[in-house]
Amino acid sequence: MRRPHPLYSSKMTPFPPAAWDSAARHVRDLLTHAIEYAPPQRALLVFDQRSALSEVLAAAYRAALPAGRFIDFDTVQPEQVLAAFEQLQPGDLVVLVQTTSFRLNEYRIRMELFKRGLKVIEHMHLSRMPGEQGLVYIDALAYDPSYYRGVGHALKARIDRAGGGVVESGGERLVWASPFEEAKLNIGDYSAMKNVGGLFPIGEVFTEAQDLEAVNGRCKVFVFGDTTFHVNRPATPITMIVEKGRVVGAENSTPEFDNMLSIIRAHEGEVWVRELGFGMNRAFSRERTVDDIGTYERMCGIHLSLGAKHGQYQKPQFKRKDARYHVDVFVQTDAVYLDDDQIYRDGGWVAGY
Repeated sequence: MRRPHPLYSSKMTPFPPAAWDSAARHVRDLLTHAIEYAPPQRALLVFDQRSALSEVLAAAYRAALPAGRFIDFDTVQPEQVLAAFEQLQPGDLVVLVQTTSFRLNEYRIRMELFKRGLKVIEHMHLSRMPGEQGLVYIDALAYDPSYYRGVGHALKARIDRAGGGVVESGGERLVWASPFEEAKLNIGDYSAMKNVGGLFPIGEVFTEAQDLEAVNGRCKVFVFGDTTFHVNRPATPITMIVEKGRVVGAENSTPEFDNMLSIIRAHEGEVWVRELGFGMNRAFSRERTVDDIGTYERMCGIHLSLGAKHGQYQKPQFKRKDARYHVDVFVQTDAVYLDDDQIYRDGGWVAGY
């Protein structure tokens, strides 16, 4: 019989004791090294108990924040949660652990909390990672400052000075014959940022071509986001064909992938390739996945976004009101080059990048 873990007595199907210990350790490291939380800063944890994964995370934060305030979202009214936010001061911490996504009327929780100068750690859509996927999610919370900050900053510096790049993918090549927009970081280093925190797990550097029409070639897509924001993994990777920055064809496609492209075309006319994401989280790979597409986005390798929508980069050919879609697709990544430098091989970023 599996013994209950001392942190928390789960009412759900419990994780093995080692997973509870890992969650507690990873949360402590995130708070210390990424968020740089320390008393007398106050901490508020808002959580639910609708899933085993939410329970283990809530327990980890309870252990790491013994002086914090803890609110079970399902036992209070929304007004009480809002009132608790009001009592916090800039620099204090809010942690949100959500089996789905908390609803506080039209209140966009994380954005509003950032406006108040609060630090925020948000875990959401945990229900999309059932069973053994919860163990992968817990592993993805591990924070290695030397890896994320060292490799992350080196990647950004190399991207920002590159004249172009190539992704080799199952014998195909997708080419960016253009410099890139200034790369953005999601590596747990907030020293140069206005806001501290965000959606976890983390691990990504992303950009896009300055000239979107300079993206041409072919690549193998092994996972894409479906219309329910879940991971869709076709039996055979789809060969996506890109001309002048637009998806013009898909070989070995599936009805679900074709439907996704059709939806984008119906509203936007064309399917643009925008974001070029350099995922860094080594807990995720082609073999080790979770069902939530927003979480899996950190997978160590290359992902792209399809559709005209991208909030971080503004392009004159797109009007914000007309740009509706940002669908992540994940490329079978064999090698990545910036100019003539290979920066990715054998499933990881080459030392120094």
